[in-house]
Amino acid sequence: MSPAAEERHETRDTDLGGEELRARLSKTWGTGRGLIGALSTVDHKIIGIRYAVTAFAFLLAGGIMAIIMRLQLARPDSHLVDAELYNQLFTMHGTTMMFLFGVPVGEAFAVYLVPLMVGTRNIAFPRLNAFSYYVYLFGGLMLWGGFALSIRPDVGWFSYVPLASLDFTPGKGPDYWAQMITFTEVAALAVSVEIVVTVLKQRAPGMTLDRIPLFVWTMLVHSFIIIFAMPAVMLASSMLIMDRLVGTQFFNADAGGDPLLWQHLFWFFGHPEVYIIFLPGTAFVSAIVATFSRRPIFGYLPMVLSLIAIGFLSFGLWVHHMFVTGLPEVGAAFFTASSMAIAIPNGVQIFCWIATLWDGKPVLKTPLIFVLGFFFIFVAGGLSGVMLASVPIDTQVHDTYFVVAHFHYVLIGGTLFPLVAAVYYWFPKVTGRLMDERVGKWQFALAFIGFNTAFFPMHLLGLHGMPRRVYTYPAEMGWGGLNLLASAGALLFFASFLLMLWNMVVSARSGAFAGDNPWDAETLEWAASSPPQPQNFDRIPYITSRSPLWDQGDDKAVVGGLKVDERELVVTSITEARPDIREESPAPSIWPFLAAFATAVAFIGSIYTPWAITWGSPVVAIVLVAWFWPKTIEENV
Repeated sequence: MSPAAEERHETRDTDLGGEELRARLSKTWGTGRGLIGALSTVDHKIIGIRYAVTAFAFLLAGGIMAIIMRLQLARPDSHLVDAELYNQLFTMHGTTMMFLFGVPVGEAFAVYLVPLMVGTRNIAFPRLNAFSYYVYLFGGLMLWGGFALSIRPDVGWFSYVPLASLDFTPGKGPDYWAQMITFTEVAALAVSVEIVVTVLKQRAPGMTLDRIPLFVWTMLVHSFIIIFAMPAVMLASSMLIMDRLVGTQFFNADAGGDPLLWQHLFWFFGHPEVYIIFLPGTAFVSAIVATFSRRPIFGYLPMVLSLIAIGFLSFGLWVHHMFVTGLPEVGAAFFTASSMAIAIPNGVQIFCWIATLWDGKPVLKTPLIFVLGFFFIFVAGGLSGVMLASVPIDTQVHDTYFVVAHFHYVLIGGTLFPLVAAVYYWFPKVTGRLMDERVGKWQFALAFIGFNTAFFPMHLLGLHGMPRRVYTYPAEMGWGGLNLLASAGALLFFASFLLMLWNMVVSARSGAFAGDNPWDAETLEWAASSPPQPQNFDRIPYITSRSPLWDQGDDKAVVGGLKVDERELVVTSITEARPDIREESPAPSIWPFLAAFATAVAFIGSIYTPWAITWGSPVVAIVLVAWFWPKTIEENV
């Protein structure tokens, strides 16, 4: 090796300082220019932003469909849309919100923030991270592209058989739906593996298990739930598409199959899915409450244990979606008890947050205001959930608008309100600029009033007997007034998100400069610049406290000795976070994009002919070989 090459490989962060160190590291960890550079990036921050922007685009699309449905239902005997289009709208709305928005938007924040919060320079398996985004993007584009071409699923976001079988729904819509499930769940599983490894093996030295931020704990539990829940729905969707395309009979009762098998597989995933969507919201709340209360979260250990309890209990609830299918009384009693039991760890979290606010000095900025709204809405949704856990009540209101009201209170109260709070809270970190506080407060007023006006009347509609998924109703049923009120509230709620979008665009261009830590927060992401450099940190921090930015002051200890001209990061032990080894993080590569594209072509082609898998598999294999082929002896893929 020449002296120049040796110099290049051996320069370490202890040999440089200040702007020279930052410039060298930015060059090493940066993303290339042009289209190829953009498609090849493995920077977790860029990929996290792409996840978030794509998820919000799907939120807007799903929201527009919700508005069309509410306009249809605003008055009796309406003919704005016909029954067939209405079925397609509620199927696409539910599918988009659950699979293309609800899960990916939580992962977007995890991908962006977890490496910063644990003090590392990139996420584990960064090329897999890039692959996961492209798979998710292609899956969403496939579903919505099919909708634009009139290939539209119309069997609900849950796609129950036998309705979804070839005999009763002969078009390609359910096939597109089933393949979209495969796309999005592959992406979710990939991200979850990355988060688990990042949290367990790439934490900054000194960040022992009892110093991990609650945000990171939540995302760790969230990732484990995905790893254990998602395979069930991937299996179910694969069985459904095989029934439809190659003549298997998994769900055909006449041929020895079982239609209820679909419900068991789907809801074994489906109820953990509720917590997969909800838990990121609790992560946002924990971070925001601590920052704006000016004190650490009360009850750190009970909070962590409640998160783990939610993770375990979420797998014991799925049958409460099936109380009317004819269950043994013992089984119904068990799932009633478990459905009520999960309220306990959720109650512990609510108590700890309120205790933190009570014992702190709350600062009523927009993020905290949205969190306070979350408390009210989520608790109301939780109370109706305890009601639905009871078999007699569930039997009476099953498939009515009472259930629609309940899950929107839980999922919107538990997800969207904390999500908006998170956008206002971390927007300065991503862009370097603050969002407008006055506009934020107006948005909260619109959102809170609009949401409750839209969804509270649905409880009453359900108790008055209005069934779900009806595209119109006769005037003599007496549902018109409450439906008109709900539709007006939905318009207000939708307007609040348009206001947030406008605020984000204007603030990104001309908002007040934020500085590195505008909220005086406690966690490590606020130690990085705003927006963060490609390498996140010039030197890896050394952690001695659960609240490093509050307790360690300006004189923060750091870890040195990493190479400057190679993508090196520190791998630490699982429990004590002791430094184990220096490891090279993979460089940008175009192969994850090409692998995702080849996989997408094979999956979409298989909808029309099973031979697409045969033809596509060698292509995918070739791309994967190229991806993993070692370029140099030193490179770690």
